[in-house]
Amino acid sequence: MARSGHTRRRLVSEINVVPYIDVMLVLLIIFMITAPLLNHGVDVDLPTAPANPLELDSPEPIVITVDAKGRMFLNIASQPDSSIDAASLVEQVAAALRKQSRRPVMLRGDANGPYQNVVKTLVLLQQANVESVGLVTEPEVLN
Repeated sequence: MARSGHTRRRLVSEINVVPYIDVMLVLLIIFMITAPLLNHGVDVDLPTAPANPLELDSPEPIVITVDAKGRMFLNIASQPDSSIDAASLVEQVAAALRKQSRRPVMLRGDANGPYQNVVKTLVLLQQANVESVGLVTEPEVLN
């Protein structure tokens, strides 16, 4: 048999990564732009104190925020940026602790609000059978 003048092409087994790099760079830019815009929780002026941070291996805490006007916000609520009434706060915190009893409970109270707001919230947490409450503060800045 006579050979035809055509040569067989060799298969190239290299992966073209240029499209993957393009996608990665676009995603990086998107995340860099949107990350600062994400604001979790309610803005309050926290008091400063030399306190230790939470342990890294602890479960995600339940965070109750009390603003200067006395409104309460719960991070595990269906709408964490909307204020919550006392009965719903007690119910949702108690339900979350029934599912995971070792979950830490943290209270963020506005430094400019009346202390009475924090005390009322602590009483509500007591009604929800919370055994221990941590108070969230800003770290002290040493001059």
